[in-house]
Amino acid sequence: MKQHIPLLARRKTTGAPAAAGARLGWLDALRGFAALVVALHHFDVLRMLPFGGPVRQNFDLGVFGVMLFFIVSGYIIPASLERRGDVRAFWIGRIFRIYPALVVALAASIVMLPAGDGSTSLLRTGDDLASLVANGLMLQDLLGVRNGMNVTWTLCYEMVFYFFVTALFTRGLHRHSGVIAAAFAGAALVIGTALAPQLLLTQLGSVRLLLLIVTPVFLLGFWGVLSGNRRATGAGALLLGGLGLVLLTLNSRAVTFETLLIPATMFAGTAVHRAQHGRLRRAPALLACAFVVAAGVLAGWLYNRDGVQAHTWTWGWKAFSLSYLAAWAVFGLGFLLRNRRFPKVLTWLGAISFSLYLLHFPLLRTLGPLLGVPPMPSSTLGKFAWTGIFLAVLLAASHVMYRLVELPAQRLGRRVQRAAERRRPSAPSAPSAPAVPAGPAAPAAAAAGPDVILVPRQPDGTGRGPAAVRARGDRNSASR
Repeated sequence: MKQHIPLLARRKTTGAPAAAGARLGWLDALRGFAALVVALHHFDVLRMLPFGGPVRQNFDLGVFGVMLFFIVSGYIIPASLERRGDVRAFWIGRIFRIYPALVVALAASIVMLPAGDGSTSLLRTGDDLASLVANGLMLQDLLGVRNGMNVTWTLCYEMVFYFFVTALFTRGLHRHSGVIAAAFAGAALVIGTALAPQLLLTQLGSVRLLLLIVTPVFLLGFWGVLSGNRRATGAGALLLGGLGLVLLTLNSRAVTFETLLIPATMFAGTAVHRAQHGRLRRAPALLACAFVVAAGVLAGWLYNRDGVQAHTWTWGWKAFSLSYLAAWAVFGLGFLLRNRRFPKVLTWLGAISFSLYLLHFPLLRTLGPLLGVPPMPSSTLGKFAWTGIFLAVLLAASHVMYRLVELPAQRLGRRVQRAAERRRPSAPSAPSAPAVPAGPAAPAAAAAGPDVILVPRQPDGTGRGPAAVRARGDRNSASR
């Protein structure tokens, strides 16, 4: 039977580079803003403000930043895959986008920070093999293994989202992102806290046994999606998608409603993109997004109270629900302003946001002791000076890493893609899809800047709220 190459894979990017940059300036601005907010959250900037205490109890900068970035990532990542129409090219791009910068940041963090600093745990857990394998798969937070760096737990959710997007694309189900988002949000609302965290690990009783099961499935699935063969790609994508769903629902460390709201939020972002470009009717997309937002706010109110907040990211339901709602409000504002030009400093922050994300915590832990800065400078001038020094060093280091690591790695990734295509041209990875609507916004995904998932985390490195720190001590320090 003759196979039809999806029109999505054939369509050329027709917009001029300058126009594409102008169209996507709003995404870079949101990315840069979210990165800065999360860095300042970990810097604990609210403690330096006279009104910071009440704000911390009713609004969480970390949750706000990370949810904003989940929406942005959900908006653009599936569009990138659909634009290529090639699962292998998508995954090669993702590998070279994430791993080189992550490896460099891990190495720098290990060198800079002492072994007793729990924010860097790679090769410091007592089981180096499990640490290397789980962090190499980028599923460590869903396998009961401490994160190589405390901030990398969100990359696990990013990886699982890639699994889902790939599996849906190969089955031609990617058009139903609104329904999928609503399904995850509904599950978060219904299940709430009913499922205990890490059920698989509890039943198996051994991290290594879980790794022995997961690793072959992961490698077999990856072989499939990188094979270039349509059947093998579809089978591999289904393996990865199933693995991600099982780990996400049965072995996450987070409370269930928080865990399931992450893919709900990301697929809602996808629904916005699809509706914008005419691949999803606007009314169902708006209803799905409205339900996701309402479910996020309501789940926080229903479940993040009565002691449960000791095991979640925030002080209580107000901090979670208001931060989640604010993330959507800011994304909506950026979307309404998408045709305007944004300041270059914000688009630049968006470009370096992944490096900023990886470097800000180890730099914070290194600079303070190096300069002899107390945990909380006493004078107003001292607070301003310390904040300025930290941001200046962080932005400079992130720019250098972006230029010397990220950009060369991305160029190398493109060369690897071309070499793989020359050696074995990839077959179409999905059933024929309708053409992308013509118009100035159609090629927007082609110029998308780097994406990153940012992390809400308390400055002590635990990722839990203050109540959790008191309740759990150091047992889970830097593990989320």
